[in-house]
Amino acid sequence: MDQGIEKCRIVLADDHALIRHGIKNIISQDGRMEIVGEVGNGEELLNTLAGKTVDLLILDISMPKISGIDLTEILKKRYPSMKILILTMHKSKQFLHRAISAGADGYLVKSDSDKEILLAIEKIEQGKTYISPYLADDFTEDVLQAYRDPAASPFKNLTKREKQILSLVVDGYTSKAMAAKLNLSPRTVDHHRANLLKKFDMKNSVDLVNFAIRNGYVALED
Repeated sequence: MDQGIEKCRIVLADDHALIRHGIKNIISQDGRMEIVGEVGNGEELLNTLAGKTVDLLILDISMPKISGIDLTEILKKRYPSMKILILTMHKSKQFLHRAISAGADGYLVKSDSDKEILLAIEKIEQGKTYISPYLADDFTEDVLQAYRDPAASPFKNLTKREKQILSLVVDGYTSKAMAAKLNLSPRTVDHHRANLLKKFDMKNSVDLVNFAIRNGYVALED
């Protein structure tokens, strides 16, 4: 290692001491990184960061007192240059969406292999977004950008009613069921469905559903 290169300063935030211990052991194998603090809840984290210079925060999504998602939003405003790697047991696209939308730079699943932690840190330090292999195939850079910037979403110009109809189409509702749920006539529902197909140049509802899911709409509207 070049002696002129500063180490990446990392804080661990997880309410399970064994998890923190395991991560420390993995990170200690890489001389380019050092743990400068560890905490077990959100309040401790806020206090710890106030007195330290930190490059990267490894943050459990299920933190006591303040959730990891809420903490991410708070910390990205206070420390915009600090990178945040979310650590979680959840393999859900909805949780991933919420984390990325809050400003997280990476999403690591606890069941990922040990080497993934080091790969995640390296990628994030390069200014890229890291996504666990469990979810990476479904999320292109364009989709991740849409999560961070709703204005970039292909669904940004939909009306409120069209968004409602699209959500129900994705959930498998028939036109009759949508009409009953939204207190509309079936003809009005069919009109909105036809407009959605036209806007996205889709031939049928199956293509529309696949397009919506691939572009993160379900998570965005969750």
